[in-house]
Amino acid sequence: MNIIEIQRISTITDVPDDAQIEQWANVALNDLTDSIEMVIRIVDEDESAQLNETYRHKSGATNVLSFPFDVPEGVELNLLGDLVICAPVLSREADTQNKTIMAHWAHIIIHGTLHLLGYDHIDDLDAQEMEEKEIALLQTLSISNPYDDNSTL
Repeated sequence: MNIIEIQRISTITDVPDDAQIEQWANVALNDLTDSIEMVIRIVDEDESAQLNETYRHKSGATNVLSFPFDVPEGVELNLLGDLVICAPVLSREADTQNKTIMAHWAHIIIHGTLHLLGYDHIDDLDAQEMEEKEIALLQTLSISNPYDDNSTL
């Protein structure tokens, strides 16, 4: 059984409940044979911007930051890492992209969790693999392709 700690720091109230967040993360974790622990921290723009500047050297808040945990050799710990999700950014993106807020949350949580699992989108081949995985996982939740320009999620 996965342990997902949810930390709510954001002042935004239009945020999914813990059960929804856990469901979406667990969809991305479904292929794992061992249980893991992870943290999902929901923040406002100040904290997101500070972390983005400190760890990615980019200014401004972003929708999700992934911090994989590298377990030291010889340590028995199944800590996958942390996701930091900026609630105000997600709200704006959902509006701008004409997506429902909950579908966008599901996508971003799955996207971030896949980053913790080692997926990335630095080059085109990796991006295609990651996007295909996201699309397939979202379909299991009856959520349409978030990369389709005609999508209303």
